[in-house]
Amino acid sequence: MNKYQQILHDLDNNSFTWLITGVSGFIGSNILETLLLLNQKVVGLDNFSTGYESNLDQVKASVSVKQWNKFEFIKGDIRNKDDCGNACIGVDHVLHQAALGSVPRSIEDPISTNSSNIDGFLNILLSAKNHKVKSFSYAASSSTYGDNTELPKKEEKIGKPLSPYAVSKYVNELYADVFANNFNFKSIGLRYFNVFGKRQDPNGAYAAVIPKWISSMLKGEEVFINGDGSTSRDFSYVDNVVQANILSAFLGMELNSENKKKDIPSLVFNVAVGERTSLSELYVYLRDSLAESYPHLKGVEPTYRDFRSGDVMHSQADISKARNLLGYQPSHSVKDGLKEAMKWYIKNLK
Repeated sequence: MNKYQQILHDLDNNSFTWLITGVSGFIGSNILETLLLLNQKVVGLDNFSTGYESNLDQVKASVSVKQWNKFEFIKGDIRNKDDCGNACIGVDHVLHQAALGSVPRSIEDPISTNSSNIDGFLNILLSAKNHKVKSFSYAASSSTYGDNTELPKKEEKIGKPLSPYAVSKYVNELYADVFANNFNFKSIGLRYFNVFGKRQDPNGAYAAVIPKWISSMLKGEEVFINGDGSTSRDFSYVDNVVQANILSAFLGMELNSENKKKDIPSLVFNVAVGERTSLSELYVYLRDSLAESYPHLKGVEPTYRDFRSGDVMHSQADISKARNLLGYQPSHSVKDGLKEAMKWYIKNLK
């Protein structure tokens, strides 16, 4: 039994109160589902700016009535200090997922990105500290590596940010360090690498590539690849991210315990698989998987266009630090995750 399996076993017999910000979003709703299935009490905070009530409805359908009744939803905004303070009352673990994502959106509207991702982060961090929660974990981002071209990406080596979104996520890490140094309140940042899975939004200009491509293929629409297709990413199935969040809560609780030395810093971990998949490889795999049920997709080629401003060419994580200190062991490879998620994609995206 690995560390995560042990924690899941322990959680089944011990109840905590968890706060998930951005609970109606893609990642937040997947964490919610896992915690409710473990009979945990969960408070969710969201303003539905990028999340959906339908995501919560799907979670409700997947758990028992008794488990669903352990969920309290607060419609609120992390940019509002009072909403953050109210949400933190009586909470043991904070899993902060709320943010305004997307590199292109941040370039078009840096003010909104700053407001949600920096002001909002500071509000929830301060509220968690003031309410003496046991742990605070937050969604960091691989965009923090910026123009550093070294592969695989190691947590200690970052470059200059390439977008306002990357700046905002790096500032989160700086604030986490400041709170550890000044208030002895430790946080754990999880640098996500290209997460995918059920309940991921395929719509809009800022949709993630996997659901957007699948949706386009199912509808017979043109699929666009930015660049020549050699751009690569470390795609990670959402269950890996859920695992990292739950593991981080227990490490964070240890870091914030009374017997820990004050010089222990906040920590940051890569959350990925540690592999690279090019966009062309990804396209072929998605197309061929769908072609088994949709023969019209056989041999259909994508359309290549200019590389997108603010993006990086290649991204791959070194996950050794997360393995060693967090106990993280990704449960799904890219193909395993896509195979598991494909039924949901087909049912919900066509």
